Amino acid sequence: MGYLDGRVAIVTGGGRGIGAEISKLFAAEGASLVINDLGANTDGTGGDAGPAHDIAEEIRGTGAKAVANGGDISEVATGEELVATALKEYGKLDIVVNVAGILRDRMIFNLSPEDWDAVIKVHLRGHYSTVRPASAYFREQRNPQGNYRIINFSSDSGLQGSPGQPNYAAAKMGIVGLTYSLAQGLSRYGVTANAIAPGASTRLTDTVPDDKKLSGDSALEANPVMSPANIAPTVAFLASENSSWLSGRTLGVQGYKVTLFNNPEVIAEVNSDGPWSLANLQAQVESTFKPIADGLPKSIFAAQL
Repeated sequence: MGYLDGRVAIVTGGGRGIGAEISKLFAAEGASLVINDLGANTDGTGGDAGPAHDIAEEIRGTGAKAVANGGDISEVATGEELVATALKEYGKLDIVVNVAGILRDRMIFNLSPEDWDAVIKVHLRGHYSTVRPASAYFREQRNPQGNYRIINFSSDSGLQGSPGQPNYAAAKMGIVGLTYSLAQGLSRYGVTANAIAPGASTRLTDTVPDDKKLSGDSALEANPVMSPANIAPTVAFLASENSSWLSGRTLGVQGYKVTLFNNPEVIAEVNSDGPWSLANLQAQVESTFKPIADGLPKSIFAAQL
């Protein structure tokens, strides 16, 4: 018995890296798959249907079920096609895993509108394009115990604020907000939604120049601990029927470590009896917020600033 026996999953970015490892583990655990991958370069240019087809063929060689799709996930029609394919091929859909992404790294003052738009489109619109038709299908099933799963991919770049990736960081934090909204809005239809912030050696991390890599940051070093395969088990658990208790959360997965991030919460407040004067506001904020802010952990990227 596999963890995902009888379940049907869509995996975007499923032809390479983390997505490919997720696809293979899902198949080994009994899932039937629709694997999407444009096969583009790391900056989103170009395209090659080969990666998605190769992984699908490899999976079929094991006796499992997989179909490939080489569409551009930033186009809404591609997401609709993936859902339609799952329903046509397998008669249902249980899981959506949104892995696909690109990088166009620049400091904000050097970031062109085109590079901003391309990254936002692939990540945020790419998530929207699968989630909208999938959630419509889940809602139509009218099954509060449906064990439907949406698993999105965020990043430490967003959670910590990578200075050289303002477009990517914005997109990845947007995905966290989207995940919170999905968890709240879709729970009545039997859907859970969670986000993964992965740390692994991939084509994307390999594009980071050596002088920009953080000292001792093993997430950017090619070694067995940082294999993309180590991300897949957590995703498979979240995709299973055993994870119904967990929704609206972000998990960090790096090597053999899995962490649970806290959702944003109020940690302090100041009040006034009437409209603030700037002097009163400054005095209260400095006396109340500053000691707390000074004691909070700094970003892992702070050394670059």
